[in-house]
Amino acid sequence: AGAGKVGLSLAEELAHNGHDVMLIDRDAKVTAIRVAGVTTVRADACEVESLSQVHLETCAVVIAATGDDKANLVASLLAKTEFGVPRTVGRVNHPSNEWLFTEAWGVDVSVSTPRIMSALVEEAVSIGDLVRLFTFRQGDANLAEMTLPAESPYVGKPVGLVPLPDNCALVTIIRDGQVYVPTPEQPIEAGDELLFVVPADREDELERLLAPSTHGG
Repeated sequence: AGAGKVGLSLAEELAHNGHDVMLIDRDAKVTAIRVAGVTTVRADACEVESLSQVHLETCAVVIAATGDDKANLVASLLAKTEFGVPRTVGRVNHPSNEWLFTEAWGVDVSVSTPRIMSALVEEAVSIGDLVRLFTFRQGDANLAEMTLPAESPYVGKPVGLVPLPDNCALVTIIRDGQVYVPTPEQPIEAGDELLFVVPADREDELERLLAPSTHGG
């Protein structure tokens, strides 16, 4: 939903990856868009009748990607409650509205562009700090990154000897542009980018473990 720059780019990318995509917008300009693999329909994502006409119940995922947060919330709620769409993704345009994009409004996953950009900047300049990149709505877990500092007590130690907090998993090691699978025997080195799935209430513990000199350990 939403044929602006964001919605159109998403539609093109998803179609390129082999998905069947329907792009809807209430502006007549949507019908002039010609993208291979994308069906364009003039419809209002905030009206039940319009969504019925495009058979929204047949969709596996609905992405509410308009530039209006209110429209994105309504579209997500209708998709989930009226049409039983299994998965909804809501675009957050203004960070002050982020708290609204929850399951109560039918949003399974919220995507805040300002927050993502902020996280990527932090990730680029921070060493020894755990930077939250993404929040998984189900399970209260986050995807977080840390660049391992040289003074970490676990530099050169194999993954299997790192006593990670409960329910925390190291999923990827990035070193010199290469991706390494974190097997128990794989050592971690200073400067490695470590990607974790970690519960929010374990993030501080993980920081103190890997970078105690920075975080008061």
